[in-house]
Amino acid sequence: MERQLDAYCEHLRSERQVSPHTLQAYRRDLDKVMGFCAKEQIGSWSALDIQRLRRLIARLHQQGQSSRSLARLLSAVRGLYQYLNREGLCNHDPAIGLAPPKGERRLPKTLDTDRALQLLDGGVEDDFIARRDQAILELFYSSGLRLSELTGLDLEQLDLADGLVQVHGKGSKTRVLPIGRKAREALHGWLPLRALSNPPDDALFVSQQGRRLGPRAIQLRVKAAGERELGQNLHPHMLRHSFASHLLESSQDLRAVQELLGHSDIKTTQIYTHLDFQHLATVYDSAHPRAKRSKDSE
Repeated sequence: MERQLDAYCEHLRSERQVSPHTLQAYRRDLDKVMGFCAKEQIGSWSALDIQRLRRLIARLHQQGQSSRSLARLLSAVRGLYQYLNREGLCNHDPAIGLAPPKGERRLPKTLDTDRALQLLDGGVEDDFIARRDQAILELFYSSGLRLSELTGLDLEQLDLADGLVQVHGKGSKTRVLPIGRKAREALHGWLPLRALSNPPDDALFVSQQGRRLGPRAIQLRVKAAGERELGQNLHPHMLRHSFASHLLESSQDLRAVQELLGHSDIKTTQIYTHLDFQHLATVYDSAHPRAKRSKDSE
C-alpha cells in the first residue's frame, strides 16, 4: 500500500504539478487512511470498502476533525482511487457517495475598511525593511494575493506602468490582477532599495542579504505590522479576506471577485456574501478603496 501511495504522490508532484503544500496535506490525509487500514488488518487499497471508510470518517469526526478537514481527506481518497483504477491496480472507489458530516461554516476574519486604512496609512520610515514591508502589505490588500503567490513573485511579473501583476496560483493557473495606486506607490518606493541588496535572482521581496523571503518570514512581518499598528493578530490571509469583503461590499459583483481571487468554484467565493452580479471589467478601479485614482493624477 505504501509503495502505491508513494507512486501516487510522485504522480501528483511531477505530472499534476500540485503545490508542495497541497502534496503534504494529501500525504498526511492518506497516511491516516493507511494507518486505519493497518489497524483494521486491511492489506491492500482494493480491500478498503465504503463501510470501513465511513467508519474512519465517523471516528475522526468524533475526535474533533472539522467537516472541512474530512472533506479534504475524502477528496484525497478519491484522487488516489482514480489513479489506482487508471493504473489497473483497483476497480472501485470507496469514497464514492460519501460526504463529510455537516459542520458550521465559519466566516473568515477580516479587517473593516477603517482598520485596513489604519494599518496602511501610518507613517513609513525611509529604510529597507519599512519600505519592503509596506509594499508587501499594500500588495496583499490591493490585489488579494495568496501567501504562496506573493512569495513566488519575480520582477518580470510586475507591470507598474499599467498597474498589473501576473501571479501563478493553485493548480499552476496564471491570472493577471490589477495593482491599486497606493500599492504601486509603495512598490516604486521599495524597488530602488531592493536593488541595493544585490539579489542573485529576480525575487521581488528579499532580505537585506538579497535572499528571497520565504512564507514564514512574510507571515512574521505581517504579524509584526498588525501588533504595531492595530494591536491585534494579523496574517496574510486576513488581508486577502479583507480585499474580497471590501470589494464585494462596494461592487456587489461576486463573479468579478471570484475571478480576482482565482477561485475555481464560485461556492468558495460565496462565503463572503451573496450578492447580485455586475460587469467584471469596471469593478476593480471603481470599487476597491485603494484602487481609486485621485482626480489630481488624472
